[in-house]
Amino acid sequence: MSILDAKDSKPLLGGPSFSLSNRVYRTIWSVFWLIFAAWTPAPFHAWRRSMLKLFGAEVGPGAHIYGSARVWDPSHLVMGAYSCLGRRVDCYSMGRITLGDHATVSQDASLCAGLHDIDDADFQLLTKPIVIGAHAWVAAGAFVGPGVTIGDGAVLGARAVTFKDLRPWGVYIGNPSSFLRLRARSEMARGQS
Repeated sequence: MSILDAKDSKPLLGGPSFSLSNRVYRTIWSVFWLIFAAWTPAPFHAWRRSMLKLFGAEVGPGAHIYGSARVWDPSHLVMGAYSCLGRRVDCYSMGRITLGDHATVSQDASLCAGLHDIDDADFQLLTKPIVIGAHAWVAAGAFVGPGVTIGDGAVLGARAVTFKDLRPWGVYIGNPSSFLRLRARSEMARGQS
């Protein structure tokens, strides 16, 4: 694993949390995205899919990734068919982040799959995967914390924050998010599952 033991690397004293090979890979990725993808026009989703795949992402057909989206480590990203990372999404993929088919993460949302152990004297970095189910929607400016599973068809409303799992087809709002109601299951969603 590319995460270093905090006892040895001393992140509280400015040491790295990730191996040198991981840091080099991410630097190359960032420069590559900046040069070849970040500036591309919105309709160039197929081009950006190919760029992510080149760096190890698993990206399904028809997935939409906008050029201004930031993917920290594409090798930890899985996107289902017709899923979407909107404009300026911060996909902080220290750990695996999975979007199911037709899942949407709207503009300015944040997905954070890493945290530090606040009870560890050395502040060890930990990763916890995020799973966003099929037909789920993470609305504009929402935040999804490490280890969260958003069930199929669930909605996390605009600017909402969750550190807990969201049940399938539930609608959640606020900070911290709270259950509002169940979402109607459309015939379209049933037919595409």
